[in-house]
Amino acid sequence: MIRANDPKIKSWVNIPENSDFPIQNLPFGVFKTKDKSPRLCTAIGDQVADLAVLAEDGFFDDLDIDKSVFSQPYLNDFMALGKTKTGAVRNRLSEILDDDLEEWDAKELADFFLHPQKEVEMLLPVKVGDYTDFYSSIEHATNVGIMFRDPENALLPNWRHLPVGYHGRASSIVVSGTPIHRPKGQTIPQGADQPVFGPSRLLDFELEMGFVIGKSTDLGQSVSTDEAEDYIFGMVLFNDWSARDIQKWEYVPLGPFLGKSFASTISPWVVSLEAMEPFRSPGPTQKPEVLPYLQYSGKKNYDINLEVDILTGKGTQKTITQSNFKYMYWNMAQQLAHHTVNGCNLNVGDMCASGTISGPTPDSYGSMLEISWRGSKPFAISEDEERKFIEDGDTVILRGWCEKDGTRIGFGECKGEILPVK
Repeated sequence: MIRANDPKIKSWVNIPENSDFPIQNLPFGVFKTKDKSPRLCTAIGDQVADLAVLAEDGFFDDLDIDKSVFSQPYLNDFMALGKTKTGAVRNRLSEILDDDLEEWDAKELADFFLHPQKEVEMLLPVKVGDYTDFYSSIEHATNVGIMFRDPENALLPNWRHLPVGYHGRASSIVVSGTPIHRPKGQTIPQGADQPVFGPSRLLDFELEMGFVIGKSTDLGQSVSTDEAEDYIFGMVLFNDWSARDIQKWEYVPLGPFLGKSFASTISPWVVSLEAMEPFRSPGPTQKPEVLPYLQYSGKKNYDINLEVDILTGKGTQKTITQSNFKYMYWNMAQQLAHHTVNGCNLNVGDMCASGTISGPTPDSYGSMLEISWRGSKPFAISEDEERKFIEDGDTVILRGWCEKDGTRIGFGECKGEILPVK
């Protein structure tokens, strides 16, 4: 067992009930305050631990890591150290914060390296070089196929043979809490033969998970499903905002463009793949059998509970869906193997998103498109509010967590408010 994952360890830092951030999690992020420049941190309970201060105080000296890595504005240089080093830092943090381990007693320094999360500003944790969005939930793909194509042949012929994906826009990936202006563009009104220009009327969220690349490859190199997890540093919550009406008009023949590129929101915390180890889950049976390069062994899915709330401008908040990452038809190892099978190179900081995560029942659908069934089934937020799609003033809040044997490993919140068109 990885030391930091040991469920018996207790921290001397107070951990609120149902916290996403027990000592068994220790995710990585980047924060700043009025007095401190951007630097690396971890979360423990409702506190942020400043890794730059811990490094300066010598807590990582024996790990042979340049202290300047912890004072960077992104995690990229830290991730590039490799999993041996980053795992050693996570284990050291579990020792520093362990209530029973006196060798690294840091309690007397708590005021210097701990900050209440509510008093710091969390920043985009990764400098994203390239971003790929997949389409890997069979339930979501089937629902969309029924709505827009042939109910009897909802999936396109390639869907069960490869993880469908497209190259998205990295520059518009933002951290949780960043407001999003309603996008504008071309749409085609129902029954019209000419497009019009204006604000999107069918604005949607997409409930997704993202994974971050922590190890680069050379051009021409492929990564196998067995090797894939060596290249995945960790995971984030991912809201791939979508303008459905813009997307519908533009996506043939080359796929999404302006309907997606205006913004994607991620959680500020990157939960390491090592912290997720106890929550591995078997994936669904894949039929027909996939080609050899996509075959894998072991449990490659993860049991991550997911939910989405809408907080309206009137202050009403409601959970509108509950899903799970374990439903994914194509897992991360297969996605990365397919991504690189043609020799496409990976860089540290690249991000891949799962695609909308929908479950088998309507209360587990991962988008407004499905929940309202293309707008034909409005649903109630309160007695006097209903929704088909997202309205100005709405805040969409994604949450995700794993839970087993009394241990909860979570991602915090991934939220964004929709502002009127700019």
